[in-house]
Amino acid sequence: MRALYRDHHGWLKHWLRQRLGSAGDAADLAHDTFLRLLARDAAIVAREPRALLATVARGLVANFYRRRQIEMAYLEALAAQPEATAPDPEARALALEALVEIDRRLDGLAPAVRRAFLLSQLDGLGQAEIAAQLGVSLATVQRYLVKALHQCCFAP
Repeated sequence: MRALYRDHHGWLKHWLRQRLGSAGDAADLAHDTFLRLLARDAAIVAREPRALLATVARGLVANFYRRRQIEMAYLEALAAQPEATAPDPEARALALEALVEIDRRLDGLAPAVRRAFLLSQLDGLGQAEIAAQLGVSLATVQRYLVKALHQCCFAP
């Protein structure tokens, strides 16, 4: 792993900087890429190390942008609230982590299941309304909601 880092860290940072436009974010994600590889197996030996690094880094870049999008939406929602009700920085950080985790868990669901859950939780629609909107049976909506709740509450 030491040789992989030594031989390819500079290349990876440059590759990431071209995609992110930020040297700081590139350095952070390059670091995270090597940490992810270390967590998998310290004895990884790839015939194409740059392809491996780029593959891992692409996933981290996607997560980075997804998290940034969630953070921006959260900050916009906070800005719409009265200043007196604004949470302290620690509470904001915890809420953002929870939102990112919920997003990660919902991302693992089929689109129809995710849509049913969001219609229920965010739009406040009842099961019959969700069934009509999605064009499925009430029993299907119930299965979707159970699956989504299970994913949010119990999935690793």
